[in-house]
Amino acid sequence: MSEPLKGNVLLVDDDPAVAKVLGALLTQAGLTAHVARDGQEALSLLGRKPIDVVVSDVRMPGMDGMQLLTEVARGWPDVPVILLTAHGTVPLAVEAMRAGAADFVLKPFDREEILFTVRKALLRAHDDTAREPLRAPSPFIGSSRAMADVQTMLAKAATGTATVLLRGESGTGKELAAKAVHDGSPRRTGPFVKLHCAALPDTLLESELFGYEKGAFTGAANRKPGRVELANGGTLFLDEVGDIPLSMQVKLLRVIQERELERLGGTQSVKVDVRFVAATHQPLEELVKAGRFREDLFYRLNVVPVELPPLRARPEDIEPLARHFLEVHAKANGRPPFTLTHDGLAVLQAQPWPGNVRQLQNFLERLVVLSDGQVLTGAEVTRELARQPGLSPAPAAPAPAGAPSLPSAQPAGADAGLTLESQRKGMERQALADALKRAGDNRTLAARLLGISRRTLYNKLEEHGLL
Repeated sequence: MSEPLKGNVLLVDDDPAVAKVLGALLTQAGLTAHVARDGQEALSLLGRKPIDVVVSDVRMPGMDGMQLLTEVARGWPDVPVILLTAHGTVPLAVEAMRAGAADFVLKPFDREEILFTVRKALLRAHDDTAREPLRAPSPFIGSSRAMADVQTMLAKAATGTATVLLRGESGTGKELAAKAVHDGSPRRTGPFVKLHCAALPDTLLESELFGYEKGAFTGAANRKPGRVELANGGTLFLDEVGDIPLSMQVKLLRVIQERELERLGGTQSVKVDVRFVAATHQPLEELVKAGRFREDLFYRLNVVPVELPPLRARPEDIEPLARHFLEVHAKANGRPPFTLTHDGLAVLQAQPWPGNVRQLQNFLERLVVLSDGQVLTGAEVTRELARQPGLSPAPAAPAPAGAPSLPSAQPAGADAGLTLESQRKGMERQALADALKRAGDNRTLAARLLGISRRTLYNKLEEHGLL
């Protein structure tokens, strides 16, 4: 807790006294605090400032904290929201978590507790791997045999209570699969609670999972339930479970086996009724052999294993996915329907898509925003592919025999022009400027077009003098 905090926090409270006290507290801790008096002003600031975390009162005139939470989740899904309330009960916490809140704090708040809570949210905000994925289609879209087998497995798993282990590369839809298990189960009316296990260090992960008692550590001013308790009666989704440290694996194993836990700093066992769904992209068997993952925990998690295939293994699904995403993003961006030509589809199907469905979705959103016309040809798709890091169009056809050679873009020699680094910076600055122009200066959309987080975008804009 001794490391200084860094980041931009947006405080939303209609009580100027509370906002002043909390703003001063966060400023003393090294944070930059922005203040909004209501939900509408908060949304306006989010569109103009590089906000990392929102801290909002629940009860406010007009747009209350829960409504603001919904709007932030829709427009800025990578910005965590902490709710302040004098009515903090477990049912309210469950409702807030189900709606996407990162955490909640009771009023009157303790200095150390609010800093502890903001620190957790900042760690999530600064970890690009923990960002919420863009909304994926539901149910799964695709006609491949591989995905049909996955859906059959998920449907069977949903009817039982056994732990499900979802395996597959990043971007294959593991969170969507976990939600499908929950929605198809008798627990569908209960909470679906998520925890990204790789986004928090050991000490914070324990309190996040199991909660803590009043006085468990400096700043623990009140008892707080962890994610396991918040998922009581429903499903807990443990994303990237392979990143849980060994010291925590023992405690998680006990919860899965005994269905009971002890809060941090507590001595009483708490019974829970939770269905566990875990996900990982890591080879857990190899981690077991290396002594980095407990074998008994692996067997407890691997009761119903479901492997989600990469997109390159089911290219026949690219067409229905592409047409779906084009329709969704055209509506979201106020564009008329798009037509994808056969050669445009062929270019998409020739890509390996290492980021899988999520990468395809992000790319098609960029196409929708950047395209001048409504017909996406092979040339149009190829041109945009060439602009994206990690993607490249199919190799160009060789020049006909006897065709004249084109002159090189730069003459040889050490003094022929700009250095590689200066050229890289120039191209990066131009890409930032182009994205802002295409996005109508909407920073959130510009970040998505570039495939980076808002925090990274603001850092780059500052670096290149574009803020």
